[in-house]
Amino acid sequence: MPYSLIERPAPPAAASARDTAPKRRTRVFALAEARWAAAALVLFLIALPLQLTGAPAWAWGLPYALTYLTGGWEPGWEGLKALKDKTLDVDLLMVVAAIGAATIGQVMDGALLIVIFATSGALEALATARTQDAVRGLLDLAPTTAVRLGDDGREETVATADLAVGDTILIRPGERVGADGRVLDGASEVDQATITGEPLPVAKETGDEVFSGTLNGTGALRVKVERDASDSVIARIVAMVEEASQTKAPTQLFIEKVEQRYSLGMVAATLAVFAVPLGFGADLTSSLLRAMTFMIVASPCAVVLATMPPLLSAIANAGRHGILVKSAVVMERLGQIDSVALDKTGTLTEGTPRVTDIRPLTGSSLDEDALLTLAAAAEHSSEHPLARAIVDAARERGLNIPEMRDFTSTPGIGVTATIDGATIAVGAPARLLNGATDARSAKTAAVAEEEEEELENTGRTAVLVARDGIPVGILGIADRLRPDAAATVTALTMLTGTTPILVTGDNPRAAARLAAEVGIVADDVHAGLLPQDKVEAVRRLEARGRNVLVIGDGVNDTPALAAAHTGIAMGRAGSDLALETADAVIVRDELATVPKVVALSRAARRLVVQNLVIAGTFITGLVLWDLVATLPLPLGVLGHEGSTVIVGLNGLRLLRDAAWKRAGIEGVQ
Repeated sequence: MPYSLIERPAPPAAASARDTAPKRRTRVFALAEARWAAAALVLFLIALPLQLTGAPAWAWGLPYALTYLTGGWEPGWEGLKALKDKTLDVDLLMVVAAIGAATIGQVMDGALLIVIFATSGALEALATARTQDAVRGLLDLAPTTAVRLGDDGREETVATADLAVGDTILIRPGERVGADGRVLDGASEVDQATITGEPLPVAKETGDEVFSGTLNGTGALRVKVERDASDSVIARIVAMVEEASQTKAPTQLFIEKVEQRYSLGMVAATLAVFAVPLGFGADLTSSLLRAMTFMIVASPCAVVLATMPPLLSAIANAGRHGILVKSAVVMERLGQIDSVALDKTGTLTEGTPRVTDIRPLTGSSLDEDALLTLAAAAEHSSEHPLARAIVDAARERGLNIPEMRDFTSTPGIGVTATIDGATIAVGAPARLLNGATDARSAKTAAVAEEEEEELENTGRTAVLVARDGIPVGILGIADRLRPDAAATVTALTMLTGTTPILVTGDNPRAAARLAAEVGIVADDVHAGLLPQDKVEAVRRLEARGRNVLVIGDGVNDTPALAAAHTGIAMGRAGSDLALETADAVIVRDELATVPKVVALSRAARRLVVQNLVIAGTFITGLVLWDLVATLPLPLGVLGHEGSTVIVGLNGLRLLRDAAWKRAGIEGVQ
């Protein structure tokens, strides 16, 4: 045997993807900010006891000076560059405040400000790095090599980056899958927890999809590669989250606009805090110290940090669970939606036609298997989706499909082929039944029309099978509803307070049948729509003051995706244009992730409000303390930087899996 499908026991270490998943965590001292902050702290701890024990000024003055230099040069430099661009940076204000404290003899207080400010900056940098680690760490799940099988069955170990679409790879027991693909041969259970969050391994057999980085169980699999390494689910999550981290939400943009005016006002207020008491006879040192303290506690550092950590954490968490949000703007907007418009085919349904009914006509002498065999043989060479559904149905039943010849295909009508000397036609009943002339075929045609009408009344597509011009049977074909469609509609209804509407180009009967299955009322079903009609349906909702979320997959959904407040595309079945136009992409076509990401967005928005309240409370309290009484500079520094750290860490709460689980609970309440 050229490749091995012999089952081997999985090594104990491969028992679970959760236990073996490599974790990429940025080391603290890998960050320059952390190294400079640590150096400043060490120098401060050297200088402080020397000063307190009465050592000569030169002994503790030098380490204090180095503290200012190591902890303050980077924010000071960045502040000067911002000043060159006519932007007043709060980092520069902190450094100025520290230097101002030193000029009036408060060298230790200024050094303490530098140390705490540098430490706060290091913590912010670490928090940002850990946010990125949470997503980029997925790349470590993908193995660096894979076993590629040649046409002759020979095994070759190659780098996974060198795998091409169409290659066949062998996944042995206990190994990680090297590429996104589809199982050609073998059966096993694959732990997809790191990608899908599913608690139990999923059975995989021929025809099933597997993802790069997931952990194979006890069976061996032969997998056909369907995506380049750069286009794998993991790589797409990483790329889109990194792109999203470069964007700024409207709240953040608003705060940054206010920040500039606020900073200028703060400088003016600081000068007033210094000059007014001085004008009334206060001494220079106390006036300058109060002014420096005011500048520190009034700085909007915590306010600036209030918005992006929660939104970026939510993006990272959603990405880990299979929904790629393209920007912080989108994550913020998702929480604002209060109406949903759903496409039908490929969104609420799987987008893959399946044979649901096999009805031999009376007098045809055919049973179900014989009728399906004839239809599959005639359709075997056709690429039409309905043809593939018929052939797949025959294969699922294990039927032996005979050879055919003289195959012809007529668009809009169907196919014909010669099978065992008989001419078999498969196609649209309305077209094929027009040829009935003699009494026998006319009678059979009447029966076929009744069967066709019954099938189409239940939302199925009818396909006629005729032998030598006489109808012998009718096949019913329908698109299968996604298992999570009804639950998703219910969850979205609970979240938005209104039932989603259905916008589809399908016929009204099929649309009404499906809507009834998922819980959409008849008045909210809009069928037979062209792309521009879907846009019009969205605009009618928006004209009523609604923020509309559109979920679709095809090219015909693209205008509506673009016109909506927010658009989400189905990633697996979605067209390239829809994926490009949408604001977010459901990578694995799990519709149930939509209400979860909406709930997660709302949680992020709540955290933003919490952060702003925390920051505002600290700033207001410290400023009033400094103006009304005497706020010690070290305490002001501690309160200001402490609030910044609290706000940053509060925003990172949404990185945890518990946040996604809570979003799932909120989405179904």
